[in-house]
Amino acid sequence: MQSFRAFILISLAMAAATALDAAPRGGQAASVPQNGPGAASPSFSTTLVTQIADRCPAETSPSPANAPSWAGWSPDPDNWRYQPAHEAGISAGDVPHLKLKWAFGIPNVKMVRSQPAIYRGRVYLGANDGTVYALDAATGCTFWATTIPKPVRSGIAIGKAGAATAVFFGDAGGGLTALNAATGELLWHVQPDAHPAATITGTPSYLRGRLYVPMSSAEEQFRRRPTYECCTFRGNVVAVDAATGKTIWKTYMAADAPSPQGKTPDGRTILGPSGMAIWSSPTLDAERHRVYVGTGDNYSAPHTATSDAVVALDMTTGKLLWSHQFSKEDIYRIECGNPPAANCAPPSVPEFDLGASPILVKLPSGKRVLLLGQKSGLVYAVDPDDGGRLLWHQRAGAGGLLGGVQWGPATDGSRFYVAVSDLSFLPGMRGIDPTKGGGISAYRADTGALLWKTPAPGCGDRRPCSPAQSQAISAIPGAVFSGSLDGHLRAYDESSGKVIWDFDTAQPFQAVNGVPAKGGSLDVGGPVIAGGMMFVVSGYPGFGAMPGNVLLAFAAR
Repeated sequence: MQSFRAFILISLAMAAATALDAAPRGGQAASVPQNGPGAASPSFSTTLVTQIADRCPAETSPSPANAPSWAGWSPDPDNWRYQPAHEAGISAGDVPHLKLKWAFGIPNVKMVRSQPAIYRGRVYLGANDGTVYALDAATGCTFWATTIPKPVRSGIAIGKAGAATAVFFGDAGGGLTALNAATGELLWHVQPDAHPAATITGTPSYLRGRLYVPMSSAEEQFRRRPTYECCTFRGNVVAVDAATGKTIWKTYMAADAPSPQGKTPDGRTILGPSGMAIWSSPTLDAERHRVYVGTGDNYSAPHTATSDAVVALDMTTGKLLWSHQFSKEDIYRIECGNPPAANCAPPSVPEFDLGASPILVKLPSGKRVLLLGQKSGLVYAVDPDDGGRLLWHQRAGAGGLLGGVQWGPATDGSRFYVAVSDLSFLPGMRGIDPTKGGGISAYRADTGALLWKTPAPGCGDRRPCSPAQSQAISAIPGAVFSGSLDGHLRAYDESSGKVIWDFDTAQPFQAVNGVPAKGGSLDVGGPVIAGGMMFVVSGYPGFGAMPGNVLLAFAAR
């Protein structure tokens, strides 16, 4: 298990480089001053791209401010990943007639993981070479393109930065940037966490002039260095003033700073507590003024009650209100060495992060629930108003290191739609297994009763291929969209789970900007839907899957 985990962690590092009780221990909230508007580290600069092949006409105006949008990880702060009919502009009857309207080739990349955003008739797209694009939703022409020094890692969020409308995103180096949505000019750039391994994977969540930023890290890779003493990163949430980039509060998932916990066989100090990275977009509870996040494993001893947990924070102060843990003693034992010693026991629980955003639902009865998915393959409902008390749970998949729920389910408020990865490898790590993984299910949000379950269609003759459905899913009235590592984006009937539309993205496309474009595996950020169009990025070479560099735009008319 240890060597397998090491293989996966190396793959994750390469991808980043190229591009059941309430917790007795609280987190630590603190005010951390930052530099003012427009501030950036001395090494940070942006470049406005001037050589644009398909530039939009200068007189092209944005759509009205109330135009349909998908301006964050989800259209709503509750993280339903559901677009209502009046915003979607695509009905269930339209779905079988969806056609590719245009494709945009992203130069200089083989991976596209950043979920785009739709706002005022424009599509904002982040790339693994650090470039952010503003495109016309109808035609794919380019308004502007701006490049930053690090790969864009999170999805794109749109909100107000003072008087300006801004494009917000996190990068692979842990930086948070705001660009002017109209011009692409830098508004500000900050480092919410100074840890050298910090990164921002989850899309920042915007509400009422604040950003809530989830901090994750690549420190598990750093321990492979011969002299590195592991580990000192603690997952945290940072509330940021969207106008200036200043930190309002910062809450660590462990109150105690790391301290010595023993030695490795080669004499390196083991430091902890550590880990508890937050991989997904925070969920915002505007009614009760709370922030909910899911956390990952501990990197080193000691075990903490806030790892592999759902955590509630006060939105105003950052105070930890409660947490509920599902997998205890998930600690990678770095004292075992790498590769591990023959007599070293693996962790008692595999790496079962809650890597997907919690989903907040108010049921018709008025009761509120948080819907959760875990890499264990289990899904849960907990009571956010009773310390995260467990209400129900179901098994959606087999689970594992790359199994279970990866990037996120969706809901329409009554049904809970869950796709699973369950990615597997051939014996001897000879590539990904084309016969295992994937599948999507629907459950009642109030009781957890299974409504339907549809297995993955399979890879056929395609190689390399995995049927894993790890990409975040999205829903509209009548249909649910799920992308797969096999390159297919499929739509499922909301009532029966029957596949009603299937498009193979793993193919070459004629791009509107003249860049050679090809799709591949679908992972991380899922489809975004607004104004009668749907957009998805394709290409994800991690773990032997298929690379790609394309944004695809679909419409039924």
